[in-house]
Amino acid sequence: MIKGIIFDFDGTIIDTETAWYTAFSEAYGEHGVDLSLEQYSTCIGTSLNSFNPYEYLMTDLKLPIDRMAFRTAVQQRHSKLMELEQMRPGIQQYLDAAKDAGLRIGLASSSSMDWVERHLELLGIRDYFESIRTSDHVEKVKPDPELYNQVMSSLDIKPHEAVAIEDSPNGARAAAAAGMFCVVIPNAITRFLEFDMPHHQTESLSLLDFDHVVSRSCFEISGVQV
Repeated sequence: MIKGIIFDFDGTIIDTETAWYTAFSEAYGEHGVDLSLEQYSTCIGTSLNSFNPYEYLMTDLKLPIDRMAFRTAVQQRHSKLMELEQMRPGIQQYLDAAKDAGLRIGLASSSSMDWVERHLELLGIRDYFESIRTSDHVEKVKPDPELYNQVMSSLDIKPHEAVAIEDSPNGARAAAAAGMFCVVIPNAITRFLEFDMPHHQTESLSLLDFDHVVSRSCFEISGVQV
């Protein structure tokens, strides 16, 4: 049986990713540049090392843009778009069900601790999580498995006893590399990306029976082996 559930944050608990892509796409468009999802997807669920959407127009395309003004405009647009977002369907139900079942609950995010903590408090769900690990705790974020390894270690559960809840290929790769079962709930952006690792995918957690996850039966149906 599963003993713990570890959630990703961005795009999984609340869809911050679609708002970011929209904000950057609009900002790029103002400078006559098309930001493709293929290009942007390389930084979803991971660091900005492979593609930094804040810097690309200036460093790669050499456009004369004020860095600070550009960053501020993108962040303000993102904040405005996020006013329309709510916690994704099924998340609250899974948190409650996991707590009632006595499962350990953790969170592993490639974002910063300040970002994650602030949004968890706003959503009113911070107290559900016994262990949180973010980019502040590791040298390498997802798809490296270290974030998940640290959370499992702190919760005293083994990989075959844990399920990761993810939305992006980089996150699912991290869970697979850590030896975990993984449920993928793609959002409006990541549903168009290719997931090249074993996982069980569903449109929403509200459509996936909690007991099927805890008993691992949904993974048997998907042919997922850990």
